[in-house]
Amino acid sequence: QVQVVESGGGLVQPGGSLSLSCAASGTILGIGTVAWYRQPPGKERAFIALLSRTGTPDYTDSVKGRFTISGDSAKNTWYLEMRSLRPEDTAIYYCRCTLMDESGWQHFWGQGTQVTVSS
Repeated sequence: QVQVVESGGGLVQPGGSLSLSCAASGTILGIGTVAWYRQPPGKERAFIALLSRTGTPDYTDSVKGRFTISGDSAKNTWYLEMRSLRPEDTAIYYCRCTLMDESGWQHFWGQGTQVTVSS
């Protein structure tokens, strides 16, 4: 079936920037919404950004003005650009893609990538 893989996580200083990638592969027959979630240590996974089918982004308040979600649907690849990073941004970041494969529409989750913001 379809596979989704995140990449780009790592260590970054407070105030720094980092860009994450989300790549989907397999038999993709349709593309819906793409969203990013994150799970800080000891916390539940939470929504942070979404890109609609029309290309309209949506963000949670804590990342507005700092994070940008974008994508290249022709390449089945989406991005999360993060700027002015704070220690509280430390989390495992997950990509969720709503895609149609041969079984129909469903959500596909990546494995997650660790982002650590620390001095």
